[in-house]
Amino acid sequence: MNISGIIGFVLAIGLVVWGIMTGGEIGNFIDPPSIAIVVGGTIGALVFTYPPSVLKNVGKMLKIAFMPTKYDPEKYITQMVEHCKTARMKGILALEESANACTDPFMKSALMLIVDANDSDKIKSMLDDSIDFMCERHESNFAIWVKGSAVAPAMGMVGTLVGLINMLATMDPTNSDSAASLGSSMSTALVTTFYGCILAHLVCGPIGNLCKYNHNQEILCLQIIEEGTLAITAGANPRYVEEKLRMMLPATAKSKKKGAASSESE
Repeated sequence: MNISGIIGFVLAIGLVVWGIMTGGEIGNFIDPPSIAIVVGGTIGALVFTYPPSVLKNVGKMLKIAFMPTKYDPEKYITQMVEHCKTARMKGILALEESANACTDPFMKSALMLIVDANDSDKIKSMLDDSIDFMCERHESNFAIWVKGSAVAPAMGMVGTLVGLINMLATMDPTNSDSAASLGSSMSTALVTTFYGCILAHLVCGPIGNLCKYNHNQEILCLQIIEEGTLAITAGANPRYVEEKLRMMLPATAKSKKKGAASSESE
């Protein structure tokens, strides 16, 4: 579970509510028609923009944001090095057994490409295409949250305009009661902009960014598999394969690994 994301969301909402209650009343910010305009308008715009094949994945994207799949690049590097050792000691055909034992479908497909004696150019082309197609699918899925973060403020402005138009249409300067209600009507008109900002920057935007981060982590692991597969095809030494794959990790991850290795040697 994405604990930091949940804590951040609760903290942001909590501080906003605290700020509202400190400076006024929470009831001033509750307006069902404004909620209907902003939330309903945003949902309607997204339904109008995206096909059902994308909309049905909204629940899946929420799960990825708050309960993401953990991708461990170190684990993939270790596995590819082991496959390289198997190929060096037992031969390429021995990788078929290793491929059948793989739980990762991409790694299994990559190893089977080696077993089927495909050349490196063909393997690289097929793996690149697989990664590219996956990127297109993922981007079409989490793009809905990026779109939502742009639509929500616009719908908040629409709600504000609706409120202002209704306020000006019913305002009577000669009526003291009408003039006295100007402040109340203005606050009702502006609360829709508040809803739009909250929906955009505390819901849609963060969820889209969390999905994007998880996507990038998955892509890194797939690239590790691809580079390892190409190195095995070229008959590279396992130590070289490990060093090559570790170059793909951030500097902090590499320094942690070196620190752990030195501790073990001591």
